[in-house]
Amino acid sequence: SKTGDLWIGDVGQNKWEEVDFAEAGKGGGMNFGWRVREAAHDFNTTDPRPENMVEPIHEYAQGGQRNARSVTGGYVYRGKALPGLSGWYIFGDYVSGQAWAIRQDNGKRSGYIDLSAHLNTGGNNGYVPGLSSFAEDSDGELYWMSLSQGSVYRLVKG
Repeated sequence: SKTGDLWIGDVGQNKWEEVDFAEAGKGGGMNFGWRVREAAHDFNTTDPRPENMVEPIHEYAQGGQRNARSVTGGYVYRGKALPGLSGWYIFGDYVSGQAWAIRQDNGKRSGYIDLSAHLNTGGNNGYVPGLSSFAEDSDGELYWMSLSQGSVYRLVKG
């Protein structure tokens, strides 16, 4: 809300999850590559590749650690409790319950943090099974919701 930029958690087909970034004031109509690309990887090579396709700012493979499979979009942190995360985009994965933060400079990823230690889950070793949504309070502090546990968690110092 501070910059008007748009961060997009984009669920992939069957191999890759991605986060896209659209800078405010650049106009609409951006093409992030679906159906010829899944994240930054060729998917359907029989379709024509669109001109001016925008590559993702971040991607991760499905499977892997804790079986990540479905990106859950979040917020850029603007709170005061964790000043080191100010301006970082916070997002997670529904299946694995993992959460991360990334930064961008000039539309390219410039930083990456695993946030497991900062997630106050009351257990679960820093993971939120069924991480379905994020919320922001009036002070810019972030919360995470678990569909499978019916709980709300707060981002805290780890």
